[in-house]
Amino acid sequence: MEFSIKRGSPEKQRGACVVVGVFEPRKLTRGAESIDNIAHKHLSDIIHRGDMEGKSGSTLLLHNVPSTLCERVLLVGLGKEKEFHEKAYCAAIRSAVKALNETGATDGTIFLTENPVKKRGVSWRIRQAAMIAQETVYRFDQFKSTASEGIRPLRKLSFTIERRESLAQAEEALAQGLATAEGVSLARTLGNLPGNVCTPGYLAETAQQMAKEHAMECQVLERADMEALGMQALLSVARGSHIPPKMIVMQYKGMKVGKGSDKATSGKPIVLIGKGITFDSGGISLKPGLEMDEMKFDMCGAASVLGTLKAVARMKLPINLTVIVPTTENMPGGSASKPGDIVTSMSGQTIEILNTDAEGRLILCDAMTYAERFNPETVIDVATLTGACVIALGHVATGLFANDDGLAHKLLQAGDDAQDRAWQMPLWEDYQDLLKSPFADMANIGGRAAGSVSAACFLSRYCKKFAWAHLDIAGTAWKSGADKGATGRPVPLLVHYLLTRSGKLN
Repeated sequence: MEFSIKRGSPEKQRGACVVVGVFEPRKLTRGAESIDNIAHKHLSDIIHRGDMEGKSGSTLLLHNVPSTLCERVLLVGLGKEKEFHEKAYCAAIRSAVKALNETGATDGTIFLTENPVKKRGVSWRIRQAAMIAQETVYRFDQFKSTASEGIRPLRKLSFTIERRESLAQAEEALAQGLATAEGVSLARTLGNLPGNVCTPGYLAETAQQMAKEHAMECQVLERADMEALGMQALLSVARGSHIPPKMIVMQYKGMKVGKGSDKATSGKPIVLIGKGITFDSGGISLKPGLEMDEMKFDMCGAASVLGTLKAVARMKLPINLTVIVPTTENMPGGSASKPGDIVTSMSGQTIEILNTDAEGRLILCDAMTYAERFNPETVIDVATLTGACVIALGHVATGLFANDDGLAHKLLQAGDDAQDRAWQMPLWEDYQDLLKSPFADMANIGGRAAGSVSAACFLSRYCKKFAWAHLDIAGTAWKSGADKGATGRPVPLLVHYLLTRSGKLN
């Protein structure tokens, strides 16, 4: 789909469809009033008959509106004007694009981006609109044997601004939103692929292709390389699978030492680590069969960091970014790890494996130790780590843990700005006692109580040498039910954070 920024009056627009808003109860926005005035109060007559109240998310498609130059006018409900904040704005854009895509219109001009949103400027409105539009039209149907026979797809979409002097700013925001959306789409597609397709090898091939496309460095460590490095924690998870594990390492170098913004002049990279369990059976600690198919989503952490890297490369941000993806299946088998086994991680610390279904932390801890060689400024890991985080925060907020409050605050702010929210959880030393083992330096689980916290405490033992944050996306990485599929979160949060760090956010 092609995107552009426009200026002008809605009643003068030519094309398939113009989109304007209606506040509740039955109050036309300025754009809608412009059409209404030239159309001899046609819109007013319709909404006062009760066809449109203006409730948030509602839509009404009108054909042949008098004196207009467009084929259709789409009215979108915005809810109450005093309550028109970020959530209502995003809902309106989503409803508009969905309705447009179902009309058969091949192009649309959306004037909703001109409506003020409290504490949010034109760049935020354009960036969010671009991301939401791409999210709304995303489809994953490549495994359908016959293509669905739908109406003509939406091919062109324009967002409008009021002031000419905002044009350059809006166009930059549009480019950022589309790059972020591209990263989200990659993360969603990788997450949605079945486990027999999206294997560790497939993820490695995807990374290599992306590195070639964007002139990045890419290294793939094989089992022998990991054995030589002493990554026995990671390899213990891979023992039950016939598919070889991989450790993917990608380096994007967008900033030279001493160059770039004042906030990032050291040249040290930010490191993103993504959990890449391409299918999680639980291993010997086998999961229940119900909904086990959703364990193909256990590599959504890996998908999200690859998606973030793609967005960063597309925008050519002036930062140095390293992405590490430890990836394997977790399967039962004659050689699989057993509860009670003890392994030595790359750091030299020993781990008693009490539950083989707590495998994500085992592959992440070796990746974190490996990250030390890059002398990172910051390390952020992303993982579908614990069901306990879903119980704590549901499917709304990502769980955030950090050993640096400044880093935590920046990530929380980025999530709020990107509408991809996180919530900080405690990482107090008091919780470390949950991991005590009589036989090893630590156990890999800490019991039922505070499960997401004890998992983060486990990871924190491998992050003493750098500022670190952990994003537990178990509740936000995918949806179940009728809308089943990967969400692409937390790509928007991470991209927004990196945009801010690079000084490119306006």
